[in-house]
Amino acid sequence: MYGDASVGARLDGLPLSRFHWRLLGLIAAGMYFDSFDIYIAGTVLAAMIHSGESTLRLNATFVSVTFIGMMTGAWLSGWLGDRFGRRFCYQFNLGIYGFASIAAALAPSIYWLIAFRLVMGIGMGAEIVVGYGTLSEFIPASWRGRFGTILNLIINTSLFLSTFLGWLIVPHYGWRWMFAIAGCGALVVWFLRKSMPESPRWLATHGRAEEAQRIVERIEAECGASSGHAATHAAATATAIVTVSHESRMGDLFSRRLLARTVTAVVVLVALFVVNYAFVSWIPTFLVKQGHSVSSSLGLTAVMFAGGPIGSLIAFCLAERLGRKWGIVLFSLVCAGFGVAYPYAQSATAIAALGFAITACIYVLSSFSVATYVPELFPTALRLRGSGLANTAGRAVSIFVPFAVAGAFTHFGIGGVLALIVGTLLTQALIVGLLGTETRRRSLESIAADVAGPTSETEMTGRPGGAPAAIE
Repeated sequence: MYGDASVGARLDGLPLSRFHWRLLGLIAAGMYFDSFDIYIAGTVLAAMIHSGESTLRLNATFVSVTFIGMMTGAWLSGWLGDRFGRRFCYQFNLGIYGFASIAAALAPSIYWLIAFRLVMGIGMGAEIVVGYGTLSEFIPASWRGRFGTILNLIINTSLFLSTFLGWLIVPHYGWRWMFAIAGCGALVVWFLRKSMPESPRWLATHGRAEEAQRIVERIEAECGASSGHAATHAAATATAIVTVSHESRMGDLFSRRLLARTVTAVVVLVALFVVNYAFVSWIPTFLVKQGHSVSSSLGLTAVMFAGGPIGSLIAFCLAERLGRKWGIVLFSLVCAGFGVAYPYAQSATAIAALGFAITACIYVLSSFSVATYVPELFPTALRLRGSGLANTAGRAVSIFVPFAVAGAFTHFGIGGVLALIVGTLLTQALIVGLLGTETRRRSLESIAADVAGPTSETEMTGRPGGAPAAIE
């Protein structure tokens, strides 16, 4: 046995199989309902205003507690997932979310609905941290980036479904059914995900080598790979790594060896949330303020937002070619260039084309960053806490983004808003370019070894330079 590195190398050496696709489907299903619930808020709140069950002030409170819950969930999931395991955490948070959604469907008043929304937000904020982090620990290194982009694409299609179902259901059957659909769907996925195994990497990191070995052997059998062949691959790719056990603490994220990665992860997710909420969420308002009719602005917005899935597909094609670090740097600069050009667009065609390009770049960055890069930056023992911290910071900043956007637009027009977006993108490109590490086609153990110290998750021996070979 070669410890943690052997487990990782054996998982990375497996051929892509039905196991990996089923795992992707189960994780995507839970995160899909999570995202679905975020997007139904607009439809539900509009219906409650129309029926007199709510007011603008109460609707604002509903939105605010959603963000507070998601911040809390992102933080808690990092601690729970690293302390008690990935399997416990993704079942725990999906159960909370599912039952809270059903309770929301039965809420007797908007005040009860707001309380249940806070609980739902905890589950929603946790799911994005645990989902992407768990997926990264199972998928072979040569496919990890592409699977992250596929998951990101699947999740983002929930915008269309939630809008379409809201149009079909709410006018005829009321808003409660939207929460019932989300809650029942989440609980069905909860039962289906009971068959998902615990992450062998997490088990090995916590000294549960026998359990990790059994799970890896089951996965190997399901993938059609013999244990002997996999063990040979593990020995060939992980000879340089020996496990060193230690108690990982939250403070380790701010130690000298990990501080640059923590800063990189926080900057990447803060930038993503700022750019996304500043442009995608406000573009219909911008268009109306610029003199377009409501009908025209919605039509232009629909064309622009079609860039979302295109961006995810671009990321899929480039994730294992261009890589995550330089992909984030390149598309930050490209998106900034489109942002500089946008205020000068005069015709509807030019506005739609530039908006389409900016949206596509945002979704490329989303696929590269939150879906893939951030979980890869941290050692297994700290993966979810690192991702949770970065997500918490991003969610916290997103609370203030609407005020910053409104102030920039009021005083400087669309140019002011685009200046905020471009400045954020350039800062991201600079920080990732200077501090970031490339993770493309590398085992998670190899990436962790770059910052290894005598008390880190892995200690390097036997290979000049201290870095193991990349998994190809």
